[in-house]
Order: sequence, then C-alpha cells, then structure tokens
Amino acid sequence: MNWHVNYALKNLWKNHGEASAQYLRDEAIKITMPNQLVVIAVISAAYTINADLSMQYHADYPDMDFLCGYRKECVWDGGAISYLEGNAIGWGSAGTLGSAIFAGDVKNASHKDYFFSYRLIRQIRSIARLGREFDRVFTMTLTSGRTYRVGMIMEYEPTADAIRTFWDRFGPVDIAWNINPNGNPTQSAIEAGTALGCEVMKWDELSVLLRNR
Repeated sequence: MNWHVNYALKNLWKNHGEASAQYLRDEAIKITMPNQLVVIAVISAAYTINADLSMQYHADYPDMDFLCGYRKECVWDGGAISYLEGNAIGWGSAGTLGSAIFAGDVKNASHKDYFFSYRLIRQIRSIARLGREFDRVFTMTLTSGRTYRVGMIMEYEPTADAIRTFWDRFGPVDIAWNINPNGNPTQSAIEAGTALGCEVMKWDELSVLLRNR
C-alpha cells in the first residue's frame, strides 16, 4: 500500500469515526457511511494534477467518485478541473474529501480552500467571461471589456515572500486576492505586489473594482 493511501485511511479512521474506510487496490479506497453512502476515492500523491493525469485515473478507476490530491502542495490545473467536473467527479484536498463525505455530495465537491471565493466570483454579473487556469488562478473579463488575471492567496496574512512565490509559481497576475477571511495582507505584501505590477487586495476592494471598471 502506498504511503499516501495509508495516511488517508488512518486519517479517516481517526477523525471520521462514522465512516468505514477500506483499501481496494493501488490508490483507491472505499468509504461507506451509516446512511449507506458509498464513495470510491482515489488518493494521489502528485504535486500537480492535470487533465491527462485525471483522465488516466478515471480510466484506471471508472467508478471513481472523488480524486484527492493528498499533498498540501498539490496544484490542480484548469484542464483537470474541467474534466473532473464534466464527469461528475469531486476533486480537492483530503479535507475536502472529509467534508464532502459528511455533506453527502462527494461528486459535486471541489477544493474547499477556494470553493466559496470562486462561487462568489461566478455570481458577479459584471463578469462577462470567466476562465479557470488553476485551482487558485482565474481570468475574468468584465462587461466593460477589461480583463484581469487573478490569483487567490490563501495565507492568513500574506507576506512579500508569499506574493513573490505565487508569482514565480503561477506567473504574473493583475490582482492577488487574499481570500482568507480572518487576516489581511501585510504592508510588505502590498509593496511587493506594487513592485511586480499587481494589486494585493481583500474582497471589499475587489468588489469595488468589479463595480467600477
């Protein structure tokens, strides 16, 4: 049994006592809830999950209900997200899987770190087109014609290093949106963004931009 599958099973046994989890084969596990919900989850140790890898997992496990990127560093690209959602397969972190099991909606689940922020963006009427490049990066075109590439920053209080690291990993963004509701970007993060050519902001500032541009 692979290390990540072993850890996933132990985590389910320890933190989700109501769930019965068992090893199937390779990277697949079966989770059963008292309400008879049965979930086939595939546990991946990949650092990046793209469309090709998602399709390969789906071919290997046709009954897959959820694809779990077990590493905290795991990044999902837009092709993977589009493929999985198009085939009614949930995706995201181990925490996402745990939450989705108890919510009873595993097939429609998406990464819990970015779900609410991205859903909020999808509801904004001033956005004419929306494209998701990664789990944490999207491009939006407003009805005014202006286009912005936006990165969702999850850190509690992003530092200058967090902004630069994000930029290096995902490329230039016009807006670094700090989506963590409990903190605010540091002054050094704002200054780093300015030096790179992007605005670092919270939702209050972003919502003003969406209304006025």
